Amino acid sequence: MKQKLLALFLTLAMALSLAACGEEEPTGPANENTPSQPASAGSISGGDESWAVYWYLCGSDLESGGGFASMDLSEMMEVELPENVTVVIQTGGASVWQNDLMDPSMLQRWVYNSEGLSLVDEQESASMGDAQTLYEFLYFADTNYPADKVAVTFWNHGGGSVSGAAFDELYDLDSLDLAEMYQAFNEVWPADAENPALELVGFDTCLMATVDVAAVFQNFSKYLVASEEVEPGNGWLYSGWLAELAQNPGMDGDDLGIAICNSFYEGCEAVGTEAQTTLSVTDLTRLTPLLNAYEAFGQEAFAAAAEDPGFFAQLGRAAVQSENYGGNTREQGYTNMVDLGHLARQTAWMLPSAQEVSDALSDCVIYQVGGPYRAEATGLSCYYSYNGDIDDFYGYASVGTGLAFKHLFAYGLTGELAEGGDEYLASLDIQELPKMITLADTDWDGAQLDVNDEGASVLTLGPEAGNILAGIGFSLFYVDEGNDMMMLLGTDNDIVADWENGVFYDNFRGVWGAIDGCIVYMELSFEGDDYNLYSVPILLDGEEYNLQVVYDFSAEEWSILGAVPGLDESGMAAKELRLLEVGDVITTIWLMASYSGDDDFEMYAAQELTVTADTSFGEMPLPDGQYAMVFEMWDAVGNSAYSDTVTFDCADGEIITSVNVY
Repeated sequence: MKQKLLALFLTLAMALSLAACGEEEPTGPANENTPSQPASAGSISGGDESWAVYWYLCGSDLESGGGFASMDLSEMMEVELPENVTVVIQTGGASVWQNDLMDPSMLQRWVYNSEGLSLVDEQESASMGDAQTLYEFLYFADTNYPADKVAVTFWNHGGGSVSGAAFDELYDLDSLDLAEMYQAFNEVWPADAENPALELVGFDTCLMATVDVAAVFQNFSKYLVASEEVEPGNGWLYSGWLAELAQNPGMDGDDLGIAICNSFYEGCEAVGTEAQTTLSVTDLTRLTPLLNAYEAFGQEAFAAAAEDPGFFAQLGRAAVQSENYGGNTREQGYTNMVDLGHLARQTAWMLPSAQEVSDALSDCVIYQVGGPYRAEATGLSCYYSYNGDIDDFYGYASVGTGLAFKHLFAYGLTGELAEGGDEYLASLDIQELPKMITLADTDWDGAQLDVNDEGASVLTLGPEAGNILAGIGFSLFYVDEGNDMMMLLGTDNDIVADWENGVFYDNFRGVWGAIDGCIVYMELSFEGDDYNLYSVPILLDGEEYNLQVVYDFSAEEWSILGAVPGLDESGMAAKELRLLEVGDVITTIWLMASYSGDDDFEMYAAQELTVTADTSFGEMPLPDGQYAMVFEMWDAVGNSAYSDTVTFDCADGEIITSVNVY
């Protein structure tokens, strides 16, 4: 990293020294409602067509903590641009810039072209997460550096449809939501889905390849480039796609988008961060059939729920088995973003309109790249409330596209209609909605368990379970009565489920996940046909991370994919995948509570180990001792219930099971 940053410093210093002769001093701050003019505006010339990239570079902690923005600036400056390609950059949003040029106390505007890099304007500090700040930059760039073809790109963290992007660490992680983005773009380029002003809008951020984002930018751009999943810190490879644009300025937005995708994946492969990557190109001129299909999909789902509220449980089970992004576990937090195409495939048996969604997706997502453990990605995600959080849903309802799913989720999460719901029901010719039945209406909390002849614990709920439960799993505990302590080891789904009869059997084998022989706390984050993904909270060199672990059913082996921070309270997903390096210190985390009391489980640092070249994750037999297991049930609105307890003793690899109620 230090060598790359040094190269950037030298390159930027040379560029500025060349541009300094005769350059005017930057103007003062602009009037609040009138963007300022540049002190020295360049021109675009040469060739039959010209390109401009307007780069909204909100550095945040990615820059102040790791210098990732400076790295990408360095990559950009490896490319020698022709006269008809210009990059206009606004920098801000970081408390520290890891170079000697950018001033964190100011919003600065830079131009990189055939003559190198030059500072052309400065503004007083303002939140990069504010619509006015974005508007003023876009107006400035469009007015002073127009081109035949324009791309607007965002660089920062992302949070999906609800939280948006461009989290400014100087302003309490204020971010641009979709409504603010629409407002700013519409002021510069009035919305026109038939003849959009821009060739491409791109997000070098996490989680922004959503159907809602696509619907917003359909009015302004021909193409959208974004990732469904959390991006690794290396992000886009600017020396790759910008070089292709420099060599072929006659390319259109689709070719540029493909170049961004290919170079991004190649860059991830080069540093080993490709396993869970996604990046797609959506042709926004073909988006309308998808939006229509998505609305019809939601309407059919609403009609199914109106006929049988047990539909929500079936939809919930389909969503759990659909590829989802950004974590969606208790420890990582919830982005509530699920792959639209995979969800459609999982629900096609009960919603025939799902096929139209799949077909429309295939038509408008014209290119994508992805890692082996994001094999189900179809290019765009959509909202699904995994955690049943009402405030998060209201955030989605204010910015999401379409009506059907907003009304469906409002009914599903609250049991009541949202504003305008009566009129919407009438438009679908639905007379009334049945009463929702949830876990709160059952007596399943503390439900009795039995042990069968094979020693497996059995939970019998009856056929109504299929109409109430969105999922079922188990939690495993280590019990130390002598020291009055219980340790929660985590959750898994190794259960044989008979949904038709509502009978569930544990398939536990007496083994658990471990790093180099150290038992860990782990949560299941995705269960698929080909692989399961798990999240393991750890301290990595003293910092909180979630280790990403996969079990590949075909290879029958475990792998460590890397470590990522959890979601911030603002909804920001950290654009960082840290690969383990020899010498790193991992501290495993245990969740502990007293055995005799009713106190909550709290995190404690457990065992410390140093990463070696042979560090690995795998299963190991549980150490001798007493253990407990409970079945956890959850419904589609965020309610949970727990069975009574199965206890068992492990001794020399043997498991002796009994049933107790604590």
